[in-house]
Amino acid sequence: MDFPPWMQRAIKARLDEVSARIEHDPELSRLRGGTDEAFEGLFAGKDIEQTPEYAEWESRYIVTKGIENEQLYMQGLRDGIQLTVSLLGVSTPDEIDTKA
Repeated sequence: MDFPPWMQRAIKARLDEVSARIEHDPELSRLRGGTDEAFEGLFAGKDIEQTPEYAEWESRYIVTKGIENEQLYMQGLRDGIQLTVSLLGVSTPDEIDTKA
């Protein structure tokens, strides 16, 4: 199923916005700082992949990317549900409370 161009642009704009917000997240910035420090330690050894510094960097990198991906996934899920509800014209619990 192809989305209309306006919807593709809206989805791309939303993804760009969420990605920028995640990029500046304080917790992820702290984790990235630790990842960067571990990466710098890689160049001290000759056989980089066999060093404990490489293992440390790789572990931190995987954790950081995992957290970023989880945040992107959850935001995408929330946006998808909100879009579906909007397209179907279903009232959300917040809207029902304000109508009462």
